[in-house]
Amino acid sequence: MKSYVRTLQIAFTYIGTIVGAGFATGQEILRFFTRYGHWALLTIMLSTVLFVWLGTKMMVIARRIGADSYEDFNRHLFGEKTGSRISLFTLVILIGVNSIMLAGAGAIFQEHLGFPYQAGLLITLTGSFFLLKRGMSGIMQLNSLVVPLMLTLSLIIIFNTFGLPEAGRFLFLQTDSSSFGAWMSPLLYTAFNLGMAQAVLVPLARHTEDEQSLVRGGILGGIGIGFMLLAAHFAMSSQMPGILQYEVPMGSIAFRLGPAVQLIYLLLIFLEIFSTFIANIYGVSVQLQQRLPVAPALVTPLLMLFCYLFSQFGFSSLLGVFYPIFGALALVWVSMLLRAPLSPPPPCPEGKDKAKGITIVAVKPVIRGRK
Repeated sequence: MKSYVRTLQIAFTYIGTIVGAGFATGQEILRFFTRYGHWALLTIMLSTVLFVWLGTKMMVIARRIGADSYEDFNRHLFGEKTGSRISLFTLVILIGVNSIMLAGAGAIFQEHLGFPYQAGLLITLTGSFFLLKRGMSGIMQLNSLVVPLMLTLSLIIIFNTFGLPEAGRFLFLQTDSSSFGAWMSPLLYTAFNLGMAQAVLVPLARHTEDEQSLVRGGILGGIGIGFMLLAAHFAMSSQMPGILQYEVPMGSIAFRLGPAVQLIYLLLIFLEIFSTFIANIYGVSVQLQQRLPVAPALVTPLLMLFCYLFSQFGFSSLLGVFYPIFGALALVWVSMLLRAPLSPPPPCPEGKDKAKGITIVAVKPVIRGRK
């Protein structure tokens, strides 16, 4: 039973790390998939396969090499010098992404809940600080609450869309975009999201003793991401091309389902931002503790202070600067992950073979001497 619970926790953490503000609002799905019309169904299937394959492979490699942070993982992929430089650049980008997430939380409080922007930032930081004291277990518990709610909302949206006259448009939707762009899109999308998720998935793998739970969690998490991609695409395709005019495409769909669903949707957007922000802060903190001669207890508060100062530039301006830069790096990173061989599993420690659940007792021969 513990193994199955651990599998679900890993799957939920994987999904919660990938699904952030862009996913929840629908902008990412609209930009990378839905706008390509009838190609989108096939490209979502390709992206799902990549999430299952590469996400699981990354976690298995990280566990087998004993990587404490994504810098250890990148050094394994690229070598000591190149891996260290790429990790440093990734560190800068992830701090920028964390600032974007924090700014997005402030925007939700300001635009939809009527709170001041700064109040949204401070509430998010305070909640994050106390939850991060619980480490990886706190992140997994948060995602175990948030992700089932997200999956439930996806099911509600699917069932509502089935009743619309244009529900089948996702199969025949026309597009002016090139087929090359359509097939490059899932590669870019998967590379970008896995590049960010490594900050969480690598420490998660390091803290997982049972590799089978890790593999099952990676597979289940990748399938869950694909299901949510398909649900959002299915709903938005039925509203094309009019839905292109909305800044929050999924919001326009959720708002039609009544005030209760609207409130749940707004809450979920914030929780998705909150969970991704906490997970990224945790991963970057682990990385900084390896680089900075600062007491570990001070690293997280200083990092959160920096994100708070950086978030004053606003959500949209930060988004436009950092995401394209990181997307280019992510393509290089994921190509190395594709080529990386699986390391052999670590030797089982004396005492218990976890893969088979067999207790092993080391017996030393006793040689009796003759009188």
